[in-house]
Amino acid sequence: MKSGNKGSQKPEARSQNRKGRGLAILASGFWLLASLMLAAAQLPLAPVHDSGQSVTGAFEGWYQNPDGTYSLLVGYFNRNQKETLDIPVGPNNRIEPGGPDQGQPTYFLSRRQWGVFTIIVPKDFGDKRLTWAITANGQTTSVPMHLNPLWVVEPLKDSGIGNTPPIVRFEPGGAPYQGPPRGFAASLKAKVAEPLPLTVWLTDDGKQPPEARPRQGPPANIVWSKFRGPGPVMFENPRPIVDPNDGKASTTATFSVPGEYILRGQSNDASGDGGGGFQCCWTNVHLKVSVGQPGANQ
Repeated sequence: MKSGNKGSQKPEARSQNRKGRGLAILASGFWLLASLMLAAAQLPLAPVHDSGQSVTGAFEGWYQNPDGTYSLLVGYFNRNQKETLDIPVGPNNRIEPGGPDQGQPTYFLSRRQWGVFTIIVPKDFGDKRLTWAITANGQTTSVPMHLNPLWVVEPLKDSGIGNTPPIVRFEPGGAPYQGPPRGFAASLKAKVAEPLPLTVWLTDDGKQPPEARPRQGPPANIVWSKFRGPGPVMFENPRPIVDPNDGKASTTATFSVPGEYILRGQSNDASGDGGGGFQCCWTNVHLKVSVGQPGANQ
């Protein structure tokens, strides 16, 4: 007698369904493993030393710009605990094809630095790739940069809680700079041994995960560093105090060698460095500084 339950499945059909689900799980696991392996290849593990270690570029991911172009968001990992490195653009610091200069840093702070610059690629970039190769302390590393869908990031808004990066201004009510850097926020002039004032005003939406501890003090901070330049830069205080009332933060930068410099100011909110690994929410601004000799006309 035939069963009247038309929704029942034969054993063969149930077996096929189980196989299908198993294949789907295996496929998902494969893509996750591939993603993790690619990330590990970018930032290989090594014992921590004060000096003598390599520097690796870190491809944070990509996002589309309003004009249809794409931004590749890039940081780096200097494995040295203390050693900082000056590596000029050229054979030891190059991005190809189209380089070697594509706006990358030439001064490398120690440890992990998140999303310090962007590379704009055209709408039709497609499946092309760029590669950033760095040779430091005799060790060469390279990292590919691409538009693989697995690497899409949202650095301008955390869709989970609606958090956005801090806003940096160079005068009250001035032009806002928010999120990854694109071009120069300002062009300044300075002279050797004469402190250059650096003053910004910071604002932030103050949003953070419900489970996070309330942030103490101002909702955002800023830290200054050299990004490029022929000589050392001394900051009066690289992490200036932020006025809790108006967000004003002031310091100075002093140069000992004339030439062209780029300074980087990174403003973090409660999400911290690298947004806790989620690529949101912090802001990087680049300043171009032309430094001349004392008494020289600029």
